[in-house]
Amino acid sequence: MIIKETKLKGCYTLQPKVFEDKRGYFIESYNENVFKKALGKNINFVQDNESQSSKGVLRGLHYQTGEFAQAKLVRVIKGKVLDIAVDLRQNSLTFGEHVSAILSEENKTQLFIPRGFAHGFLVLEDNTIFSYKCDNFYNKESETGVIYNDKDLNIDWKYPESELILSEKDLLLPSFKNAKL
Repeated sequence: MIIKETKLKGCYTLQPKVFEDKRGYFIESYNENVFKKALGKNINFVQDNESQSSKGVLRGLHYQTGEFAQAKLVRVIKGKVLDIAVDLRQNSLTFGEHVSAILSEENKTQLFIPRGFAHGFLVLEDNTIFSYKCDNFYNKESETGVIYNDKDLNIDWKYPESELILSEKDLLLPSFKNAKL
């Protein structure tokens, strides 16, 4: 597995080795020893989540605060997404900056998003299945986010805004300036 740090400290892309033959393919999507060696620390994943979405669905930008903050390892099982991670760590040199990555069933790329980041993704193909490991349990009271089209974050979703499909909850998220950090 090739693990590379993005421009945001602690946020990594992971590219597994793909073994293909006439039967199909095999990948090792996660190996605790390899992951721990690359990050220099142990991440204890405690919850796996999966969503299925149609093309144009935008989920995010979400995060949990305080003791319920979560690190995530995300990937696409079927389809394709534009994945976004935003650094919300106030003492970080990249505070307020974001990275984007195309995650797809073809490229098998994964993104590790540490605690202190907001996360969101835009679905680029129908029937996309998105999977993520979390190092902390979901806690509704600590869940919050930042509106996807915040002018200060200036995220280019590379998709017509009029065609986005968002939940009512995501449309009501606060601006970056008003976000609970």
